[in-house]
Amino acid sequence: MFLSVRQQQILDIAKADGRVIVDDLASKFGVTPQTIRKDLNDLCDHRQLVRIHGGAALPSGSENLQYEKRRLIASREKIAIGREAAHLIPNNASLFINIGTTTEAVGEALTDHTELMVITNNINVANRLRLYPSIEVVIAGGVVRGSDGGIVGEAAVDFIRQFKVDYAVIGASAIDEDGALLDFDFREVKVAQAIIANARHVILVCDSTKFERTAPVRIGHISQVDSFITDRCPDPRIRGICKESDVRLVEVAI
Repeated sequence: MFLSVRQQQILDIAKADGRVIVDDLASKFGVTPQTIRKDLNDLCDHRQLVRIHGGAALPSGSENLQYEKRRLIASREKIAIGREAAHLIPNNASLFINIGTTTEAVGEALTDHTELMVITNNINVANRLRLYPSIEVVIAGGVVRGSDGGIVGEAAVDFIRQFKVDYAVIGASAIDEDGALLDFDFREVKVAQAIIANARHVILVCDSTKFERTAPVRIGHISQVDSFITDRCPDPRIRGICKESDVRLVEVAI
């Protein structure tokens, strides 16, 4: 597909933020919304993007995005979410931190905490937090996934089940409209399920692009978490589920 300069810039924005909004693009480029819709239609026709309400998003398909690309999507939002989650975790606590770029942002925000015990199946989190003497890092054993440094498999599940911790920080690749939390790798899902089952307070951290994606494997349901931290919850059905299930919904200001 031949892309115009504007279409390439639109695609670059989508790759950075996970999605683009018609009105925002019209303002940015100084053109009409109709012109932007035509650009988006062209990009969607060639499977570069998929249409969502009010704009377009990166296609999710049945495979996850590459790790480095995931790190760039909604990066500012992930930093803010990480800081907010860290505020919920006191010093002298024990916690799980699961695989994911947003959970890694939580780990980064915990570096000023003291006397933490962090159990993780995320090599990136372990490698960052090991530098802080006041944080004890315990890393799961199992199969190391080369794409992102996640440790998965039955050995990791058995390891997690040895603990009962104060907090768990988990993510998801997608949140369905019925509240289902979804991911791509069934081995990763089994570890996440063990983490949820062995924590007293479960914190779900997901940026709002996760509402626009889908994935084939069910982790669980949003009603199973205690706190849900996101930059924006655009779906009133999810808000309703959180209220009915006594899930604390926190939307961080960007």
